[in-house]
Amino acid sequence: MFRRRRREQPEQAAEQEVAEPTRESGPWDADEPHPESERIDLGGLRLPHNPDFDVRLASVGDQHVGVVVLYDESSLQLQALAAPRSSGLWDEVKTKILAQAKHLEQREGPFGSELTGEMKVEGSSRPARYLGIDGPRWFLLAVISGKAAADDAVAQPYIEFIRDVVVVRGDEPMAREEPIPLRRPNEQTGETGEQRPGFNPFKRGPEISEIR
Repeated sequence: MFRRRRREQPEQAAEQEVAEPTRESGPWDADEPHPESERIDLGGLRLPHNPDFDVRLASVGDQHVGVVVLYDESSLQLQALAAPRSSGLWDEVKTKILAQAKHLEQREGPFGSELTGEMKVEGSSRPARYLGIDGPRWFLLAVISGKAAADDAVAQPYIEFIRDVVVVRGDEPMAREEPIPLRRPNEQTGETGEQRPGFNPFKRGPEISEIR
């Protein structure tokens, strides 16, 4: 398994106490105090380890652009995007989604305002639930589909999963809505901003690959 790495120097680590989280749950920013737990390190995202979940990377060409989590006849898609320092993206992204999916409704959920309704996939409809979380210079979009999108009890394991995600924004300049780069565990990435594809929650084409 893959554990979170701290940034302090080795000689400081033994002397420093781990700071207590200032919030009850995440998603967490990598630079804020958050609980120590076993997580899968994918570069821009560190995901809680749950042996019941099948975690896969979604890729466009050679670029990893998101994560798909499969469990109990449902799925969770996660994508982390760069956001402006001064404001969040969720209100803007919600407007884009509603412009293309007319049958969604807004409601309050565990992370604030969310969208629920039907998602059309290859000519058929499937229950879908869009959750957006604004963080410091990042935005996390979570899309739950399948029976978990229509049943809060079935969705709860996914909600707990999202609450323990860590987002690693990094310090490099990134364009607005640019996907935060991901990688396989222990894989180095040499992507540049010009190479990474832009955000489009409806565009088909990502290839899904298992994380071994």
